Amino acid sequence: MAVDRDHVLRSAAALLTRKSTATMDEVAKAAGISRATLHRQFAGRDALVRALEALGIAECEAALDRARLDDGPAGEAVRRLIREMEPAAGLLAFLYSENQLFEGEEQNAGWARIDTRVSTLFRRGQDSGEFRIDLSPTWLTEALYGLLAAGAWSVLDGKVARNDFQFMIAELLLGGALRREEP
Repeated sequence: MAVDRDHVLRSAAALLTRKSTATMDEVAKAAGISRATLHRQFAGRDALVRALEALGIAECEAALDRARLDDGPAGEAVRRLIREMEPAAGLLAFLYSENQLFEGEEQNAGWARIDTRVSTLFRRGQDSGEFRIDLSPTWLTEALYGLLAAGAWSVLDGKVARNDFQFMIAELLLGGALRREEP
């Protein structure tokens, strides 16, 4: 029987989003396969996390494309980006907490591409006068990632309603990023 790698990865992502300390046995059970079959697909937890990283990058890049970051005002593009990132937010929250992904000089080039695209959106908002210029595009990018992760964790923990996810993130991020007229 052929193992559907995408199914295994998505099952692992769903489990690890809820329980980041899940064992490989628990991952196998969630995917409906044996631990041996899981081990044939992924030599260990690190290999699984690296495969999840690739999935996360692909999900982010697809969300960036769907969000049409160059269309319309930057604030509207940020709201579209949050909406498009929501389905992957749990996986991204898990990956955000996986320190081994960001150790040393080996950061995946995919994250750098994503960072550049998001930072460029914030820079566009600054250049148009829509966003404050005293917060760097890099900081606004990191703040967005942190809010997406916090939102995903809050929804998973039942602390906030899923329907409030996009609103809460956009309002907090943009409310802090919007340029204010001087009194």
